[in-house]
Amino acid sequence: MQLQGKALRVIIYIGESDHYQGKALYKALLEMLKREGASGATVTRGLAGFGAHSRIHTATLVDLSVDLPIRFEWVDLPETVERLMPQVRRMVDDGLITVEEVEVVQYAPGRRPDPLAQPVSDIMRREVVTVGPETPIAEVVALLLKRGYRSLPVVDEAGRLQGIITDGDLLRRAGLATRLDLQAELSEAQLKQQLASLQQQAGTAAGVMSRPAVTVLATDEVRRAVAKMMEHGLKRLPVVDGDGRLVGWISRVDVLRTLEYHQFPLEAGPVTPQSGTTVAELMHQDVPVVGMKAQLEEIVQALEAYQQRRVVVVDDEQRVAGIITDGDLIRRSQPAWHPGLLGRLRGLVTGRPATTIQLPDTRETAADLMTSPVITVTTQTSLAEALRLMLEHKIKRLPVVDENGRLVGLLGRASLLQGVLSEAG
Repeated sequence: MQLQGKALRVIIYIGESDHYQGKALYKALLEMLKREGASGATVTRGLAGFGAHSRIHTATLVDLSVDLPIRFEWVDLPETVERLMPQVRRMVDDGLITVEEVEVVQYAPGRRPDPLAQPVSDIMRREVVTVGPETPIAEVVALLLKRGYRSLPVVDEAGRLQGIITDGDLLRRAGLATRLDLQAELSEAQLKQQLASLQQQAGTAAGVMSRPAVTVLATDEVRRAVAKMMEHGLKRLPVVDGDGRLVGWISRVDVLRTLEYHQFPLEAGPVTPQSGTTVAELMHQDVPVVGMKAQLEEIVQALEAYQQRRVVVVDDEQRVAGIITDGDLIRRSQPAWHPGLLGRLRGLVTGRPATTIQLPDTRETAADLMTSPVITVTTQTSLAEALRLMLEHKIKRLPVVDENGRLVGLLGRASLLQGVLSEAG
């Protein structure tokens, strides 16, 4: 099971003599969590301590206590903790429970010579939030925003997959103002207007979802999941069993993290590289670019010309100075509230260009709006190092520069996966 990045650590303080249904409480908790598919837990026996009852429990040669303090630690995905916490609280009727956010750096059963050959079930996420076909659109959007997700599977009462709802579907068919991950950048007035519009709609999940959904079986090799992502240009796939019931979720990031952990050979050897196995071969050379003095209208036109959501900013020597994304424009541009800007940025996702509205001249330049400094790679950088940089810095694309820092291309996650397939093939 895949567990990396943001997670929750639950710490439970109980006594060794605490029981649940005739069994030691810590053992009952372990068995319940294992049965319910939790990631893992550890039990530690304390030397001394006291709790709400103010009784001091110690373990000494003179007086061995039969009720020593127990520290029970459980680390898991937020969704799993949310699902199982009610049951944990019912079992722990005398003790202390705390929850804190943690960053999982590594969690895996052991390295494999070919991680792409393992079954999808080994790395998929099993906790999947779903909606039904009759769920109102307003509830779908609220759930996506609350969970921080970018898509939701739609299932029937038997758990069989019916379709997928992405932010692109909501932009095209439900009138969402902007991408889900940019909703926090909208003004209060914009959010209220969007909410009112969604609540007035009589539409349901069935009316906006994409179907049929591209799926992968839990028993398929990870290599097949990657091939399907590349073939259909997708970032994630629902995982189903032989009867079409949803059992998990696998994303491009899950695969990349697995490859990085297993130290999969992603770099070409000393011989002439095969097609698509180096940064130079995988990068896109046709990159949207603007100068440091470019103003808002020119920046948006560059995004529209390439149907991209980011543009690279270069200086007079073509050296990379920064990157501007659609999110940067909403966060930093003075006319972020302007309906013309939001409409044109929506068009980058939906593929339906909005009516071109000349944006106001605010004297803002690319230098004012860009994110800088920028993580870059060269054509000599190994794919393994490029992968490490993407995961460590949580970025989707890396500008490729020459020895003088001049822009020569852009390397994205999809291209990197294509290189993995070429190298493994």
